[in-house]
Amino acid sequence: MQLLDAPLAIVDLETTGGHPAHDRVTEIALIEVEGGEVTGEWSTLVNPGTAIPSGIQALTGITDAMVADAPRFGALAAQLHARLEGRVLVAHNARFDYGFLRHEFERAGLPFRADTLCTVKLSRRLYPGHARHNLDSVIRRHGIECRARHRAMGDADAVWQFLRIAAAEQGEQVVNLACTPS
Repeated sequence: MQLLDAPLAIVDLETTGGHPAHDRVTEIALIEVEGGEVTGEWSTLVNPGTAIPSGIQALTGITDAMVADAPRFGALAAQLHARLEGRVLVAHNARFDYGFLRHEFERAGLPFRADTLCTVKLSRRLYPGHARHNLDSVIRRHGIECRARHRAMGDADAVWQFLRIAAAEQGEQVVNLACTPS
């Protein structure tokens, strides 16, 4: 099966910091893809149960007031788990997003495992002549429109655009080969 034909969950999270063991999710976005077409989008703010550091608030624009009435992760865990089930989890720096999801699902009492595709690694394999592969660099390099940088749906949409651009520029077969573990 071709990657872009597989059921995909393009995911982006905003969090209170970089450590899944003690930081928490503040926003989740998910773009569901079937047969290369978007079949659904879902996003929500999440009450992390702790203060959002000022540096994170400045970066994301997500404030304590914005998440005060948002659901906690445990309240939406079953719905999100069902949306992710059977899909390849695609994220820019997938280890980060996957690590947070695993910890949050574990705290909610739900086991979580998914195949992942990291678009940072994909960018490195497909575009080795470029020194930087962070999302800002990928967005600039490919002229991607990002509706809201450092917000979950804006970043997830940028990742989806990158996947389609890479397939168009490199060919789906090359993208599939690049996604195969070495």
